[in-house]
Amino acid sequence: MSRIGRKIINIPDGVTVNFNADILKASGVLGELSLEIPQKIKLTIENNIITVERHNNDKISKSLHGTFRQLIDNMIIGVSKGFEKTLELIGVGYRVAMEGNEINMHLGFSHPVKIEIPSDVKVKVEKNKITISGTDKQRVGQFTAEIRAFKKPEPYKGKGLRYLGEKIKLKAGKTAKTSK
Repeated sequence: MSRIGRKIINIPDGVTVNFNADILKASGVLGELSLEIPQKIKLTIENNIITVERHNNDKISKSLHGTFRQLIDNMIIGVSKGFEKTLELIGVGYRVAMEGNEINMHLGFSHPVKIEIPSDVKVKVEKNKITISGTDKQRVGQFTAEIRAFKKPEPYKGKGLRYLGEKIKLKAGKTAKTSK
């Protein structure tokens, strides 16, 4: 049995969960999310506790068991607390600003990079930090990765967009050759 799949999911106060016709809906303070549950997975909701089980032990059911348990847990955390990722911009002359529903970044290219913000994600910009938050963990992580892809940290000076607290292993540059 899956170690992750057999863990129970506690539903916190302020979150309501409904399961009808293979669609699980969770709504809370921050919004509402829904997830389609496959036929091979069985959900039981009792006393603010969700248990996820599988109908049989075939390979597909085993692989879906832990995955859907974690997706449901992420839904409940998302509508109650939310998810947040922070990028920091390192480099001389690099800057970022919000312009309406767009992020405008100057990353050392000949032109500024503009990214439109999706409706289900909130973005906050402070000096050289971009904070992305939302209810859906996958959407927050995907949008953060899309922004980071414009200027990943380079390995010699560490300039670029990096996750807050990310350690970049710097390479040694070329050493000057001494003449005899």
